[in-house]
Amino acid sequence: MTAPLLEVKDLTMHFPIRSRGIIPRTVGHVKAVDGVSFTINAGQALGLVGESGSGKSTTGRLITRLYEPTSGQILFEGTDIARSSARELKPLRRDIQMIFQDPYTSLNPRHTVGEIIGAPLEIHKLVPKEGRLRRIQELLEIVGLNPEHYNRYPHEFSGGQRQRIGIARALTMSPKLLVADEPVSALDVSIQAQIINLMKDLQREMNIAFLFIAHDLAIVRHFCPQVAVMYLGKIVENAPREELYSNPKHAYTQSLLSAVPDMRQAVVGGRRERIRYTHDVEASAASTAANTAAAQPSA
Repeated sequence: MTAPLLEVKDLTMHFPIRSRGIIPRTVGHVKAVDGVSFTINAGQALGLVGESGSGKSTTGRLITRLYEPTSGQILFEGTDIARSSARELKPLRRDIQMIFQDPYTSLNPRHTVGEIIGAPLEIHKLVPKEGRLRRIQELLEIVGLNPEHYNRYPHEFSGGQRQRIGIARALTMSPKLLVADEPVSALDVSIQAQIINLMKDLQREMNIAFLFIAHDLAIVRHFCPQVAVMYLGKIVENAPREELYSNPKHAYTQSLLSAVPDMRQAVVGGRRERIRYTHDVEASAASTAANTAAAQPSA
């Protein structure tokens, strides 16, 4: 059996709460990520969904090591990178890249597109100086932009085009894993499908694995064959796409799906009942386990 590309075990991230005053003290912690575990195989796309504040983006930043975790393991190709130093992480930056949510703030307005995309090539010295421009233009063409526009600035592009630039930057070093943090939530609906289809094509052609973070369940359903649902820093359900959408086990997943607009319901009239979720993680998990066990046929 092939080992997973990425294996996350009991990952936690607790942000300290400090008191105000002359001598600040730590008076508590915010458990942004609290014991998260999942795996992603090479070329696979895992969707991570949940409401705002559930810990999705923090999880993505932990995996790319923009944050250092409080505890837990991040095994990338069998190597635990959770405690790796900046020097040890440098070669791994080639294999794990991130696509950020907001294309308007993730690109430096003072740099041209060529400088933005070419920066990783210069830092990691992957391509000789005389060959960088050709590689930059090649990447622009791959993401559907005019390769001759490498000398333009970000403000000269639309939001969808800027996100394509961000994707090109992430592809510069031919990564094995892309963490896409709400990559289309800041874009017009008419542009979202184009970016999603672009990422699907890249995944298929380059065999790139994705951790796709989103709150839009329809987009996740289209892109990810495996979906994990996150609530209050924990993964409460992780299942294949068809199973999760047709027969959700956890009460929070049922609540999320009940909030998705149903076009068939709109055609026949009336309104689908909205399930409101107010339980904490432990209580609802126990209830879900009990309901699942009761539904199983006796031996």
